[in-house]
Amino acid sequence: MPPTLETERLFLRPLELSDADQVQRLFPQWEVVKYLNAVVPWPYPPDGAFTYYRDRALPAMARGDEWHWTLRLKENPEQIIGAIGLVRGETDNRGFWLAPPWQGRGLMTEAVIAVNDFWFDVLGFAVLRAPKAIANVASRRISEKTGMRMMRVEERNLVSGRLPGEIWEITAEEWRAFRKK
Repeated sequence: MPPTLETERLFLRPLELSDADQVQRLFPQWEVVKYLNAVVPWPYPPDGAFTYYRDRALPAMARGDEWHWTLRLKENPEQIIGAIGLVRGETDNRGFWLAPPWQGRGLMTEAVIAVNDFWFDVLGFAVLRAPKAIANVASRRISEKTGMRMMRVEERNLVSGRLPGEIWEITAEEWRAFRKK
């Protein structure tokens, strides 16, 4: 299991099955899911978070193929406000979501920096790639702010339909240079 990570304002706690109830109340909002991969069912089922955690995320974490955290403000560490995850693979290594009341505050940028450090410095991967819907300006901005570069454009199947997307990338060397700034 991954360790708890900490930023200036956040605790990133490893995902647990007991988190599913809170996530089920936050996650199934159009503003949260519309730019996520179409593997996310919509409308979101009443047991969607529990089933996903039990059947997919937690087994993948146990195998060492994925690393998932819930995001919690330090001022209220029992309340989940979003999630971020890392996945071993070629093109989709990082994904995240944040509930609307906490968007636009730089919180996800903090979380991205923490998990990127984990990806490169603890897990030792050489490159991190993250897909983005072109229309998801806020997510694209996080990639720009954290030193990533856009590698290619491709059509992506998202909850909101088939849309143009981009694959963003950063290497371990580029990340370390970015962190020294």
